[in-house]
Amino acid sequence: MLRASVIVTLAVMFATPAGAQTAEEYRADAIAIPRAIAERYAYLDRLPDQRPPDSAVLDAEARAVGDGRALLAHAERRLLTLADHHAITGSSFADSWGLVPTYSDLWVEWSDGRYRIDAVRAGSPAAKAGIAAGGHLVAVDGEPIEAAIAAFWADLGLAVSDQRRAFAARVLATGRRDRPRSLSIEDAGGAIRRVDLPNLYEWNAPTRGVVVSTAGDGGLLIVINDALGDDATIAAFDSAMEAAEPGQPITLDLSNTPSGGNTVVARAIMGWFVTRPTAYQIHERPEEGRRTGIPRRWIEQVSPRPGKFHDGSVTVRVGRWTGSMGEGLAIGFDALGARVVGDTMAGLLGAIEDHRLANSGFVLKLPTERLYAVDDVAREAFSSEAP
Repeated sequence: MLRASVIVTLAVMFATPAGAQTAEEYRADAIAIPRAIAERYAYLDRLPDQRPPDSAVLDAEARAVGDGRALLAHAERRLLTLADHHAITGSSFADSWGLVPTYSDLWVEWSDGRYRIDAVRAGSPAAKAGIAAGGHLVAVDGEPIEAAIAAFWADLGLAVSDQRRAFAARVLATGRRDRPRSLSIEDAGGAIRRVDLPNLYEWNAPTRGVVVSTAGDGGLLIVINDALGDDATIAAFDSAMEAAEPGQPITLDLSNTPSGGNTVVARAIMGWFVTRPTAYQIHERPEEGRRTGIPRRWIEQVSPRPGKFHDGSVTVRVGRWTGSMGEGLAIGFDALGARVVGDTMAGLLGAIEDHRLANSGFVLKLPTERLYAVDDVAREAFSSEAP
């Protein structure tokens, strides 16, 4: 997934398409969104009845769309119904829900009838406030979490399900982009406190890029801070590797790569550790199979880079804020024989592509390919070793 950290204005969003944009055309685009999801979304099997969720609320809303702002608001809401953090709009409002995991600092799971805090992002406002994994989210803005989640889905005309519970809890804990959050947290000892936190769009996050240091075992530690979509990362990684001693152990820290990136950067990194073209992930495109009746699946390889090879062992660190291409790198290195250690990753679904609506040119970013490790395990189901 390419980084989507900038709030794009509507003027920019609608500057690219040419042609008339009447109220009827905007309305037609809104009505067409479920069909676009049904045709292109790679994970229909995880949806009720294997089709995009619908409701009378959303149908009426689509028929009322008459301009760009209404179309964007409706598209955001339609994509929320997928309960998929990887399905997003190409633009957003200043008060849109924050992106998970890029702008989240609490990973919440539905477990044993409660909303357990599974992980806390290092250095984040939540971590600095003393929130720790193992506690529970019990209220948002003073509203009990169960009621807040029921209201979240009722606003879309949908019922609560187990799959929807955890998704909504993470979105609510992340909050709106333009305002602080007020969360009530029960710690592992049962004490409850209310914590006021800024949203992560105001957070002074670690500088994006590559940080190199010496690991405790004398190896080389390379930390990539949310920069897997930046071409400059290739040169920075090359520079680090050119300074490595022959056989020196390498630790690659991907625990802060929530925004994903692209395969060019990933293959450039992995290319240091192969001597021949080597499989690192499997792609599957359900859209083509549904349309033609002919399944499409293929293996992607990483190739060696001329003059660049390192024969030291590799350890890859991952966690809940390892997302999308970060997860692709993790399964790729696992295929190359590296150790992948840490917590469960973000589990973002597949690879996303832009889908432009016919009249407005408005962009939906939809997971259109399913991705698998070379042993045919779905990327989102990949398990790392305990650290």
